[in-house]
Amino acid sequence: MSWTEEKVTKLKELWGKGSTASQIAEIIGGISRNAVIGKAHRLNLSAKIKTRVATTNQGYENSLEEKNSKPRRGRKNKFKSLIIEKDFEPENPKQLEELDENSCKWPIGHPNESSFYFCGRSSLKDFSYCKLHLLYAYQPKGKKEEVTEKEEVPEFIKKIKSA
Repeated sequence: MSWTEEKVTKLKELWGKGSTASQIAEIIGGISRNAVIGKAHRLNLSAKIKTRVATTNQGYENSLEEKNSKPRRGRKNKFKSLIIEKDFEPENPKQLEELDENSCKWPIGHPNESSFYFCGRSSLKDFSYCKLHLLYAYQPKGKKEEVTEKEEVPEFIKKIKSA
């Protein structure tokens, strides 16, 4: 398939009117949708940006007011209330077989040790852990641990970097 001058002018005309590549290919005939897109790209025709035309603005302000009136609690704020609270219930050590859906499943110790157990406190709704262990498990986003001391780089690594 070759692009004749006639086909190129028809492409430019239809493209400018906002026709889709499939429609243009069908009108011109004998070419594929991808061929139309490729030629339009090579001709540097403007990219088509479809914008949604709002039929009315009615209800737009109401939806904005509703969005603004609902308090949005970020991840950090959800756990801030837990940090303030200092009264945690005592640990209720449980073995794996004793755990239920309301038990904190935070492991304590190493599984190979005989003293290994799970926290067993009552877990919060929709979480596997109690209040205390939620603070460990879910750290707020954005807080990265800062390196306070610069570690000394061994001599052999310096040599590798410079090579």
